[in-house]
Amino acid sequence: MRFEETPLAGAYRVWPEPIADDRGFFARTTCTDEFAARGLVGGFAQSSVSFNARRGTVRGMHFSVPPHAETKLVRCTGGAIRDVIVDLRQDSPSYLKSFAADLTAGNRCALYIPAGFAHGFQALTDAAEVLYMIDRAYVAGSARGLRWNDPALDVTWPEPVTVIAERDLAYPDWSA
Repeated sequence: MRFEETPLAGAYRVWPEPIADDRGFFARTTCTDEFAARGLVGGFAQSSVSFNARRGTVRGMHFSVPPHAETKLVRCTGGAIRDVIVDLRQDSPSYLKSFAADLTAGNRCALYIPAGFAHGFQALTDAAEVLYMIDRAYVAGSARGLRWNDPALDVTWPEPVTVIAERDLAYPDWSA
């Protein structure tokens, strides 16, 4: 695997390094030792999948608060998404900065999202499927969100929004 630092402290793009032959290829997508060597969480207690039927669907911006803040490794397994993260850690040099990456079934890139970040994405294709690996079990009472188009977050979505949950529309701005 190849780890590529993003401009946000502690967040990485993780690229598999396929070994190809006549059958196709084989590639590791996680390795506890390689993650730990970089000081990253490498053990994931929960996996979840999100299927998004329509291009333009937005999910986010979601996060969990301590002591249940989650570290995630997110990969698109079908279609394509624009994945967006925002650093909400007040002591971070990248506080309130955002980063976006296109994750596709074809590029197989994953985004490593440390605890303390808000996360969301927009489907760039119909039938976009997203795999989440999460370091701890979900605790509903710790779930929070920010409005998907909060101007303080400086997030640009590449497509018109076609589908968004009422819950995501109702989240407050960061300043609220």
